[in-house]
Amino acid sequence: IQADGTDGNCVTFVLHDEDHTLGNSLRYMVMKNPDVEFCGYCITHPSESKINFRIQTRGALPAVEPFRKGLNDLMGVCQHVLSTFEGSMKEFRAQK
Repeated sequence: IQADGTDGNCVTFVLHDEDHTLGNSLRYMVMKNPDVEFCGYCITHPSESKINFRIQTRGALPAVEPFRKGLNDLMGVCQHVLSTFEGSMKEFRAQK
């Protein structure tokens, strides 16, 4: 959903079947970008499993770019945690 009168630098993304788990971690990753002026999310209603995720950027940077970068960065962090966990489990089993 693009705000009226903007050229893509202020967008609200509606993410279905998601909650605070993705919303808060993605907000953190997106806010690390210095070109992002505002990033926040809200859950529309406790009985609905969707979030509204809003990004507003400085200048002419389209909001979809930091959104994609945030998702990719978050996937990288999750891959690192998973591989570290699996390595530790393999090491633990080898010690037994």
